[in-house]
Amino acid sequence: MLYAVLLFAAFFAGAQNALAGGGSFITFPALLLLGMDARAANITSTIALFPGQVTTGLANRDLITGAESLSFKALFWLSLAGGIVGALLLLATSPHIFELLVPFLVLFATLVFVWGSFFRKPPAEGRHLGPVTAGSIQFCIAIYGGYFGGGIGLLMLAALTLAGLPVRNAGATKNMLAAVMNASAVAIFAFSGIAHWLAAGVVAMGAIAGGWVGAWALNRVNEKWLRVGVVIIGTALTIAMFVRAYK
Repeated sequence: MLYAVLLFAAFFAGAQNALAGGGSFITFPALLLLGMDARAANITSTIALFPGQVTTGLANRDLITGAESLSFKALFWLSLAGGIVGALLLLATSPHIFELLVPFLVLFATLVFVWGSFFRKPPAEGRHLGPVTAGSIQFCIAIYGGYFGGGIGLLMLAALTLAGLPVRNAGATKNMLAAVMNASAVAIFAFSGIAHWLAAGVVAMGAIAGGWVGAWALNRVNEKWLRVGVVIIGTALTIAMFVRAYK
């Protein structure tokens, strides 16, 4: 029964990722319901959502590009290295400490989602980040992505547009970079002995199917209300995680 609930949650998460982002807000608590600790749930969710990220990244590969003075190759290697650092930091964090950190991570990810969805303004024309600043920001985002990952899409979208990429190119590029940083994390997590592979398989299947439906529904639903739904889920999850960790 729990795996049926997990499959449904993963399907919804896949569709949510394709439409507005924030799918990990759904898969993470669903995996906790199976009795995993927060660190194992985060690792399992990262592995399970990775195939969908690769598919999404490849779908718009013609739009992928680097910034004015920062090539995509540089962004690729920064994302790969940052993902490795983040993954290793997560494995070095005890499950108990991670349990205490999760409420703050979810709160941060929710606030990032609110900012990116409703308050972020496009960068002023002609004012772009330099290559060192843009590269440093991408590396830090990749570390966070390998460690937890909630909100990385919006963080990268903001950073890449500030670096001079048009919104459409920034959207396609951040999808591929998300897959890159999680590829390094997944490669490490796969040998950690912490991932729950049956649950990861169920989530992966549900998320891939949901992603296809989400792509079909992209121009048929009100994205604003979807984003409002993600904020509600993120807020409820933040409260639940604080209660769980600090009761």
